[in-house]
Amino acid sequence: MKHKLLANDAGERTFILILEEGDEAFACLTAFAQQERTTAASVTAIGAFRSATIAFFEFETKNYKRIPVEVQSEVLSLMGDIAVDDEGKASLHLHVVLGLSDGSTRGGHFLEGHVRPTLEVVVRETPAKLRRRRRAELGIALIDIGQA
Repeated sequence: MKHKLLANDAGERTFILILEEGDEAFACLTAFAQQERTTAASVTAIGAFRSATIAFFEFETKNYKRIPVEVQSEVLSLMGDIAVDDEGKASLHLHVVLGLSDGSTRGGHFLEGHVRPTLEVVVRETPAKLRRRRRAELGIALIDIGQA
């Protein structure tokens, strides 16, 4: 993965990240957020994966149903945010829509994607601090606006 700072104005930074074939996208984005000490940002991306894993949150069971996508797909839309978790580590919440060769789509919570040939990511950071806290009654961590 390569990255470049595109803008730095009044505490707001914008980065472009270029992931290359074989990179695992979620791990690369998490490592980048940790390295840059990102505490509040939005993420958008387009590109393609050779394989990916998405998920659907089943509210009744409080678990994510994993959905493997074991074919080449176009990343039609990947978006989400970066906050920090209860331990102060980068916490990414990303959703993705993948286009398949027959024109159908698969979408859901983004867990993993192996890049082929590229993924172009824009990270827009603000000087705020967003905290994502685990909500036991829901089984997931959500942004706590009271802690922002």
